[in-house]
Amino acid sequence: MAQQDYYELLGVEKGASDEELKKAYRKKAVQYHPDKNPGNKEAEEMFKKVSEAYEVLKDPEKRSAYDRYGHAAFQQAGGAGPRGPGGAAGGGGFHDPFDIFRDVFGGAGGGGGGGGIFDEMFGGGGGGRDSGRDGADLRYDLEITLEEAARGLEKEITFRKAVTCERCNGSGAEPGSKRVTCPTCKGHGQVRRSGGIITFTQTCPTCGGSGQKIEKVCTACRGEGRTAKTTKLNVRIPPGVETGSRLRSSGNGEAGMAGGQPGDLYIVITVREHELFERHGNDLFCEIPIKFTLATLGGALEVPTLFGKASLKIPAGTQSGTTFRLKAKGMPSLRGGSAGDQLVRVHVEVPQSLSAEQRKILEEFARVSGDADEPMSRSFFEKAKKFF
Repeated sequence: MAQQDYYELLGVEKGASDEELKKAYRKKAVQYHPDKNPGNKEAEEMFKKVSEAYEVLKDPEKRSAYDRYGHAAFQQAGGAGPRGPGGAAGGGGFHDPFDIFRDVFGGAGGGGGGGGIFDEMFGGGGGGRDSGRDGADLRYDLEITLEEAARGLEKEITFRKAVTCERCNGSGAEPGSKRVTCPTCKGHGQVRRSGGIITFTQTCPTCGGSGQKIEKVCTACRGEGRTAKTTKLNVRIPPGVETGSRLRSSGNGEAGMAGGQPGDLYIVITVREHELFERHGNDLFCEIPIKFTLATLGGALEVPTLFGKASLKIPAGTQSGTTFRLKAKGMPSLRGGSAGDQLVRVHVEVPQSLSAEQRKILEEFARVSGDADEPMSRSFFEKAKKFF
């Protein structure tokens, strides 16, 4: 039976670059790998064929010979087998296609402990050593008032997390018990599997790659080395925090395993909406109603701030909607800069009911000021008179 063209096997053009060849082989190797197709002889045969094709085409000299003479460049009188460009037998046949697969996917060659993408895809392990696993980070959502955000506070929080088991001190072994060499992998952390002509390694399913097995697991943590526990922690919230601020408490996340480092605790702040103030960065905004007599005659009034009362001067003739600024009466800066300001917008209230005496006085004021004859502003009237 005629052998299939190597370029067709890989699905590339004859002039394909080295990178295109490598990418095509990577795709085919994953598709037909025996571990992905257990018991499928056709897939296993295709894996060998594409590996053979890539073995030839990745080598510039072999590829040149193949381009000139085709499969005949590697035929021997005594049977099939790769030959060098000069006609001599090429090292007794092709390398194990599994080694080619490792080369393409960045793992270690030679059938030993694999690495790189190969291990991620097919379960290779890192050898017989205890590899600690760091604990997970935790998040705690904390809601505070605007006053607390302005002044800062210390608060006790309560949460559950995984902590080092007190009974076994994190070893996972029952007191008096010990770790012994894993009987499955004999301490190597990996086991070999054979798929016909292909042999590959994977992480030992018994010990998880550590090479050791607990003789008798801890009854408190069932061998994990950690237990769940309700924890209390005093945290300090600095002045100036806002919704979305994250505070990190180092080492107060979940405990690590097998000597791994503990995670961190992240406290995420939400500042509750205030009934009087709106926050814009470090500035505070509020709206205050004032009497029309104060707006007309001017004067002073006390206004609330987050830090007590402040005096605000209202000039005579203040119009509704005028905004005043109280310097440094806003939120403190979280990073130590100058504090924000408080912006006060005044809204002039018009009385809705008048006594007979009040009405009489206002009518006299309107007559004296001419308001009775000119009820709208003269400047506005000049702009709008063409409509009348």
